[in-house]
Amino acid sequence: MKVTIIDDSKVMRAIVKRTLRQAGFTDVDVVEACDGEEGLQVIQATTPDLVLCDWNMPKMTGIELLEQLRTAGNRVRFGFVTSEGSEEMRQKAKDAGASFLIAKPFKPEDFRESIDKAMAA
Repeated sequence: MKVTIIDDSKVMRAIVKRTLRQAGFTDVDVVEACDGEEGLQVIQATTPDLVLCDWNMPKMTGIELLEQLRTAGNRVRFGFVTSEGSEEMRQKAKDAGASFLIAKPFKPEDFRESIDKAMAA
């Protein structure tokens, strides 16, 4: 499985990658991006199976990235991993076409459950 992790924090990208492996996703090819603009380029160049993206980033936010992808017809499975998990944000993510939103702090089980459900859809 090819996964793109997009977060402006290098440390958080490493934590997300580690949590993926702890959740049992050991055979993954991970590509990283540091903001939405770079993420858009990486997604277009690598056609991942799944995108794990922060919401708040400089240059282009995660929701702006998702909206651009969907407008362009890209249907990649897309999940947010973010510090904000209000019902309003969850609904906005769903309306924009996200498969899930995992709020920090998270556990490997959160990744396993959300990703399994998204990949089965």
